[in-house]
Amino acid sequence: MSNIGEKTPAESGSPIIAKGVDEEPLATNQRSHAGSLAYAVTAMAIVYTTFHVLVMNLYPLEPWTYRMLHLCGGLFLGFLIYSSSEVAAHAVSGKRNPMEWPLMALGIAGVGYGAGLIAWAWVAWWLAGVAQPPGFVFTTYGIPLLIGTLAALAASWFFPLRDTGRVPWHDWVLGAATVAVLGYILFNVGPLRLRAGTALAQPGDFYAALTGVILILEVTRRVAGLALVVIAGIFIAYSFAGPYLPGFLAHRGYNAQRFFTYIFTDQGILGDPIAVSSTYIILFITFAGFLQASKVGDYFVNFAFAAAGRTRGGPAKVAVFASGLMGMINGTSAGNVVSTGSLTIPLMKKVGYPARSAGAIEAAASSGGQIMPPIMGAGAFIMAEVTGIPYTDIVVAAIIPSILYFASVYFMVDLQATRLGMKGLPKEELPVFKELLRQAYLFIPIVILIYALFSGYSVIRAGTLAMIAAAVVSWLTPDRMGPRLLARALDISARMSLQLVAVCAAAGIIVGVIALTGVGARFSGLLLAIAEQNQLLALFFAMCISIILGMGMPTTAAYAVAAAVVAPGLTALGIPVLTAHFFVFYYAVMSAIPPPVALAAYAGAALSGADPMRTSVESFKFGLAAFVVPFMFFYSQAILMQGEWLEILHVFVTACVGISLLAAAVQAWYFGRLNPVMRIVLLAGAL
Repeated sequence: MSNIGEKTPAESGSPIIAKGVDEEPLATNQRSHAGSLAYAVTAMAIVYTTFHVLVMNLYPLEPWTYRMLHLCGGLFLGFLIYSSSEVAAHAVSGKRNPMEWPLMALGIAGVGYGAGLIAWAWVAWWLAGVAQPPGFVFTTYGIPLLIGTLAALAASWFFPLRDTGRVPWHDWVLGAATVAVLGYILFNVGPLRLRAGTALAQPGDFYAALTGVILILEVTRRVAGLALVVIAGIFIAYSFAGPYLPGFLAHRGYNAQRFFTYIFTDQGILGDPIAVSSTYIILFITFAGFLQASKVGDYFVNFAFAAAGRTRGGPAKVAVFASGLMGMINGTSAGNVVSTGSLTIPLMKKVGYPARSAGAIEAAASSGGQIMPPIMGAGAFIMAEVTGIPYTDIVVAAIIPSILYFASVYFMVDLQATRLGMKGLPKEELPVFKELLRQAYLFIPIVILIYALFSGYSVIRAGTLAMIAAAVVSWLTPDRMGPRLLARALDISARMSLQLVAVCAAAGIIVGVIALTGVGARFSGLLLAIAEQNQLLALFFAMCISIILGMGMPTTAAYAVAAAVVAPGLTALGIPVLTAHFFVFYYAVMSAIPPPVALAAYAGAALSGADPMRTSVESFKFGLAAFVVPFMFFYSQAILMQGEWLEILHVFVTACVGISLLAAAVQAWYFGRLNPVMRIVLLAGAL
C-alpha cells in the first residue's frame, strides 16, 4: 500500500490524491509469503473465490455440502495466512524449544491418524464403491484427531513462528484437522441431518463437531480478535450451566454430545450467518475485489476530493462521502478506517481539524457505510435471510435513515469547520473535476448493480453483473483487467472474506445456543414485562443490549446475535418485523464508535495520533444521529418508506430539520457561537 507521502500532491506534485486507498495494510499477525509458498497460497485463494462464483451462478450444490466447503476452505486459508501471534519481516528462527517436540509428535500423529482414516473411507468409496467403511474407522478417528488438534493449538500459542514468510508445522496440522472435519461431515452428511443434536448422535459426530468448533474459535481469534471468542465461549458455557442459574436464564442444560452435534447443524454454525456469508457476502466482497484491482475505488475517492475538497473543512467532507461509499462495499468499519483514513485523516489535520476530530470523523463515516444501501456492509443480506423480507424492500427502507445519518455527520463537520475558521485544500492539490467527470462511466458497476436489483434480478445475479461490469469498465482505464489483474481480484477477495467467514461461523455458535436454550424467547418475555410499565424504557433496554452485544464484534456478527436475542422481544411488543430488525441493526452497527470498546474509533485514533478514549467520545458525538434515528422508526415508520408518499415526505423534511438542530446543539454553533441555554433549546427542538 502506498504511504501518505506518495499520496499527497503537495509532496509528489501529482494531481491525483488517492492511490491504492482501498487497500488494507497487512494485520500484525498476517503473513506475507514468499517464493513458491506465495504462489501456492495465492492459487488456493483464487480457487476458493472461483469455486463460490461458479457454484452460485452455474453449478448449485446441496446446502450443507456447500456451506461446509465454504467454511472449511476459509478456515484452511486462515491458518496459512494468519499467524497465532504477531509476525515480523526479519524474524530469526532459533533452535526449537525442547518442549515443542512432544507437542509436534502428538499433533502430527493424532491429526495424521484421524485424517488418514477419513481419507481411507473416501478412497474406498471412490475406488471400490464401499459406502460404509469398517466400524473402527469412524469410532477410533475422533479422540486422536481431537488430541492432535489441541497439541498443535498449544504449540501455536506457546511456540509461535514469527517469520512472516513461513507457515509453521502446527498451522499445517491445524489445516489438516480442518480438512478431516470437512471429510467426516461430508461423508456422513445425509445421516447427520437426521441424528445431529439428538440422542442418536454418534461419538464420531461429537468429535468432528467439537474439533470444528475449536478450529473456528481459533481462526476467529486470529482474524477478529479475542472479544467474539470470549462472547462465544460464554454462550457455550451457558449451555451447560443452565440448571445452576437463576430467573429467566435458567434451563435444563445439555450434555456435550448433544450440544456440539446440534451446534454444527443449520440451526447453528451452518445456519443463517454462514448461509449469507457463503452467498451474498462473498459475492459482494468479490465485487469489492474487482473494484480494488481495477482501481475504480481510487476513482470514487478522487471524485469526492474534486467535488468537495475546496470547501471549508474539505477533507472531512470527502471522508464523509468516500468512507461511506467504501465502507458500504467492504463491510468492516475498522478496516475501512485503516484503509481510507490513511489518506483522509492527515489531510483533515492539515486543514485544521484537531487530531481527535480527524480520527472521529473517519470512524463515524466508515461506520455509517454499514447502513448505506444498496449493500449495507452485508447486513441487509443477513436481515433478508433472517426475516424473509425481500432484499429490495430492505434497501428501500434504508434510504431515508442513511441520508439522515450522513446529513447529520456532514452538518457537524461543516459547523465545526465554520466554528474553527477552516478552509479547504488549495486547488492545485486537488484532482481536476472536469477530467474526473469525463470518467463518470466508472460509476457504471454501481448503477448496474442498483438497476439489476430493482429490475427483478436475484441478488446473486445482480452482483455478478456488477462484477462483470467492473472488469469491462476497467478496459477504458490504464488498469485493464487482463488475466493478471483478474487473478489478483480473486486473490484479494478470498483474503478479504476470511474474517467474515470466521465471524459468521462464530456468530452461528451464539445463535445456535440461543435457539437451543430458548433464552431469546425468555428475553422477549422480560422486554414485554418492562413494556407494561414503560414502552420507551423497554426500547432503551433493547438499545443497550444491542450495543453491548456488538462491542468488540464485527458488524455482521453483532447484528446476527442481536437479531436472535433482541429483535424477537421487540416484535412481541407489537413492533413490525422490519422496524424491529432495523432498530437492533442500527445499534449493532454503531457499537463500533461509542466508548469503552470502540474498534473503529480506536483505529482512527491510531492513525491520527490522538487519545483513543477522547477520539471515541468525539466519534460518538459525530454519530449521535444514529442513536436517535431508530427511535424515529418506532414513532414514525414512514422513515422506513412505510406509508403514503405525502407522509413520507413530511417525515423526511421534518427529520432533516431536527438533524440540523441536533448538529448545531452538539457543535455549539448556529449562525454564531451558542451559549449553554441556546444549546439546550436547540437540542430540545431537535428531539
